[in-house]
Formats: sequence, structure tokens, C-alpha cells
Amino acid sequence: MQQQSQPDPMPVGGPAKPARPKRRSRPPAAAGRVADKASGKGDRELLEALLSSKLFQEYEHAFAEATGLPIALRPVDSWQLPLHGKQNEGPFCALMAERSRACGSCLEVQEKLARAANGEPATSVCPAGMSDTVVPVRLGDRLIGFLQTGQVFRKPPTQQQFERTVQLLAKWGVAMDRAVLRHAYFATRVVPSKRHEAVIKLLSIFAQHLSALSNQILVQQENAEPPLITSAKAFITEHQTENLSLGDVSKAINSSPFYFCKLFKKVTGINFTDYLSRIRVERAKNLLLNPNLRVIEIAFEVGFQSLTHFNRVFKHTVGQSPTRYREQLLGGVGPDASRSLARSH
Repeated sequence: MQQQSQPDPMPVGGPAKPARPKRRSRPPAAAGRVADKASGKGDRELLEALLSSKLFQEYEHAFAEATGLPIALRPVDSWQLPLHGKQNEGPFCALMAERSRACGSCLEVQEKLARAANGEPATSVCPAGMSDTVVPVRLGDRLIGFLQTGQVFRKPPTQQQFERTVQLLAKWGVAMDRAVLRHAYFATRVVPSKRHEAVIKLLSIFAQHLSALSNQILVQQENAEPPLITSAKAFITEHQTENLSLGDVSKAINSSPFYFCKLFKKVTGINFTDYLSRIRVERAKNLLLNPNLRVIEIAFEVGFQSLTHFNRVFKHTVGQSPTRYREQLLGGVGPDASRSLARSH
């Protein structure tokens, strides 16, 4: 049974006298409104991510091609006509969307649908006799939006229905060419009940897929790397061969050394010095594949200031010395190995 929201009761006997307990209760209510506003903003950002996803775009195209109906993913609270301008938009509804009074009536239908579809799909009939349907999309227990389709008749329209619609438009002050209006009205798609039920089932299944995708997007957002760290990593990679310090990097990304150091350790799990050493060691491992390069040349090439420091960091990171690492890869081939062999003779 459709639930209707009730207005808040007015106080009896005039406004209540200010009392301290009631004054204390106001901050939590204000905090709740702020939380709701923040949640609403987050839901809209989540819907934008869903709209740009490959899953939604492919389904939108397939649904439109298979059913001949428009489809939209809309926010819970929306003061726009979600199907206007969409592929397969109904011709009559397209005309009405351009008339302010008729558009207002359509928005009332949207609001009615939003109230009715809080827990399950809902269908509403507009004053012109056409049906719109919404299917809720949820993230856990939270309603984040609706899949909407419609602008259809459930059975073929009659001349009598059309005449009533013309009279209603005249009452609203909407003046249109009767022939154009009649053509658009009777060109509106008719979807019989069984087929309409199948369409709702398709949307309900897709809503479940969108719910699962919403959860994945939230997890990715929570685990996303802060832009500051991404910029820092890019700068380190580009300047790894230089005598690079934490201060150099923090200055390059417009951050204080203290904040950058703390954030970098929190995000990456290692400090700046260890990260820089690992970047250099990874490049050194690639250079060690070249048998014509000496280990000391590679050490300075990747940014270390001494061979001793390079050997110590390399062994700590890889588990063996650079020379031993090269021997395992190249079978003892290389300038350092050749000199060691000559000294042994």
C-alpha cells in the first residue's frame, strides 16, 4: 500500500516557550541535515560514475534497441524530466516538455513515482493517460536513484481520450496545432500489460547489477590514492637519478615536508627514502641485464652516490648483491665477472 508523507503537526496554543533542553536538541538535528546533504551529494557523484560506466552505456543501448523505449538513471530528488532528449522519447511527451505548464504536470508525476517506488517498482499514469515506470536502485539499504522508462500507453488510445487531453491542455493555456498534437498523441508507443511486466523485470535485474557496481565503485574510491601522492610518485620517477630529497619532492607538489612525509608513509606503507631506493633498484635490475655496463656505472646511473651504498641497498631490497643477481641472470657474463675471473688466474 502506498505510503503518503504527513505534514509535521503544528504546536497547540502558539509557539512553545524557549527551553534549554530543546535548544540542546537543535545541533544534532542540524548535523543530521548536513549529513543528509552530504549523503545526497555523494549519491549524485555515484550516479555520475554509474552513468559513465561501460555497463550502463551498453545496457542503455541494448534496452533501447530491444524494447523501443527510452531509459534513464535519475537521482531520487530530481526536478528535471529524465527521459527528455533520450533515444526513443515519446513524441507527445517531447512536445509537452517544451511547455512549462505541461512540464509542471510531468514533474508532479515524477514526484509521485519517487514516493511510491521507495521499496519496489512503481508505475504512474499522467493526465494524458500515459504510463511512466521507475525501479529503485539501492546501495545496501540506501536508495540512491531510479531507473526510469515509460511514456507509453498500456492500451491503444481512443479519440475520447485525445479530446479530454486537448481540453486539459486548453485549460492550462497550452496552445498547439491540433493536427500536430493528434499525430504525436496517436504515434505514442502502446505496450500491453504482459510486455510491460517483462520490461519492469528487465529493469529490476539491471538495478541489481547497478547496485553491485555501486558497491565496487565505493570500494575503489575508498582505496583510491590521493592525488598528492600520485603527483609525488610521478615526480620521483622522473627525477630518480638526481640527488633527490624529501624536501625537493614536497616543494614540487606544494606540500609541507612534514605533511607529505606522514601522508606518504600512510598511503604507501613505506617512508620516502625506502620508496626512492626501491625505484632506483628496480631500474638497476633492468640495467644489470646489459653485460657491457659495470656495476659502479649502474649505481651512479640510477642515482646512488656511492657503490657501497648501492650494494647495501640492493642486497637489502633484492636479497643478494648486484653482482650475484647479474650472474644468475646472465650466467656470469659481464665486465665485473670477467675481471673477477682474470684475477683468479
